[in-house]
Amino acid sequence: VQIDFDPSMISYAELLEIFWNSHDPTSQPGSRQYMSIIFYHSEGQEKAALESRRVEADSSGQTIRTEIIPFSDFYLAEDYHQKFYLQGEPVLFNEYKAIYPEISQLIRSTAAARINGYLGNNGSFESLKDTIDSFGLSQAGNEKLLQIGSRL
Repeated sequence: VQIDFDPSMISYAELLEIFWNSHDPTSQPGSRQYMSIIFYHSEGQEKAALESRRVEADSSGQTIRTEIIPFSDFYLAEDYHQKFYLQGEPVLFNEYKAIYPEISQLIRSTAAARINGYLGNNGSFESLKDTIDSFGLSQAGNEKLLQIGSRL
């Protein structure tokens, strides 16, 4: 995952905290493709990432397997990995395929990304209800999303 962020909205330190809380950095990856890694873009990010890894190791008492290395290139995942949770909901996915006939358009869609996040149990039901009209879904799509989202 590559994240573009606005430091006036969220700090790099806050993103690191979310990173550490969102996975098990002590597990041995099955392959390099699925390893836990932080790529930094500046000396400041490197220092913050190293310090956050030290804090994580101290608090867990375990070996942290997350690597921290300089950023070089970013490669998109294969198409079948894109919008993974959205692909698991055919009613919603088919609506977005109609809106975005090219997978590259779907990948870049903020609305599809937001829905994928909700489908992955990220966000609250209240937030979903407040923003659902901005996603461009049909009435049936909205109803399906609200049905799924009611479990958030």
